Amino acid sequence: MKTVRRLFYVDIASSVAFVALAFLSLFFFIGFVDELGDTNKTYTALHAAAYAALGLPGNLYELMPIAVLIGTIYTLSRLAQSSEFTILRTGGLGPGRALNLLTSLGLAFAVLTFIVGDYVAPFAEQQAATLRATFKGGLNLGRTGAWLKDRQNTSQGERNYSINVGSASSGGELHDIRIFAFDANGRMLERIAAKGGEVDKQSRWTLSDVTITRWEDPSAERLPMASEEKLPTMVWNGSLSANVVSAAVLPLSTMSTVELSRYISHLADNEQAAQQYEIQFWKRALYPFACLVMVGLALPFAYLHARGGGVSLKVFGGIMLGISFVLLNNVAGHLGMLRNWTPWIVAATPSLIYLMLSMGAFAWLVRYR
Repeated sequence: MKTVRRLFYVDIASSVAFVALAFLSLFFFIGFVDELGDTNKTYTALHAAAYAALGLPGNLYELMPIAVLIGTIYTLSRLAQSSEFTILRTGGLGPGRALNLLTSLGLAFAVLTFIVGDYVAPFAEQQAATLRATFKGGLNLGRTGAWLKDRQNTSQGERNYSINVGSASSGGELHDIRIFAFDANGRMLERIAAKGGEVDKQSRWTLSDVTITRWEDPSAERLPMASEEKLPTMVWNGSLSANVVSAAVLPLSTMSTVELSRYISHLADNEQAAQQYEIQFWKRALYPFACLVMVGLALPFAYLHARGGGVSLKVFGGIMLGISFVLLNNVAGHLGMLRNWTPWIVAATPSLIYLMLSMGAFAWLVRYR
């Protein structure tokens, strides 16, 4: 059994590595060519190549189930075509043992996918965002910037804060900051506008070039009087940690599963919509198990007779299955946000559908073929 296990594991692992390397080479070329259109005097072709290379761990995370499916189909189809798998079956390799072998290998691929997606890819995405911000004048936060909410209990009662960050630089400095303070009834009390600022580990915001606008007695029936004050620097004590601010400013792909969980808790505490982050959390948590589904989906190809199609045709079928899985996974995420579906169901549905498909095909082939 050790020899059979070594045969399976070495052949499948080498095939998966080859497929993953081929896909990553293609994605690096596409990413590099796409980045070349944004080069200038400071952001050179070398920076574009580094940015494309830093995106490869994220690409590997997304492509890992497809690579596992194609590599496993190729190996099993080749063994079936050369009658090696038939010999193994007559030697005692029943369907249960074959499924057990592939399940163990699928778990190893799942662990690898989790490590890449939760540690390597977020770190690489952070470095890519920092590289681009350093040489292209800051992070792109869109037309409206990044919005955060904060809530504090003061001696004057409950205060709610809406914070907008226009842009951010590579060194962690924030630009075009606006802080709107409201009382418990939703009346605006104060607006703080700053051209720049930083957040430390104690949740202190050190602001520069500050303009403070205050509204006196907003509860009065008459129009409240406004006063304005300008300060070169100011320290604003909030309750938002630097990690929460980074999560709002940096791309979603830079967050690990734990960071997503913490940020979701923050959004829930401040009564903000967290559907997008909840779906991303469950997709991040469940996506590695797609490798198990893919090896299960590949096993029926070992029971197809060689006359039913050559290795190339079966590999092409595996590519189509992999693409359809990724397409369904992405479509389910968007539909889940539009329809406000339960996040964990949205994340688990594509894998469950393909798991049922693989087990159904496997049972039919073992019984009737």
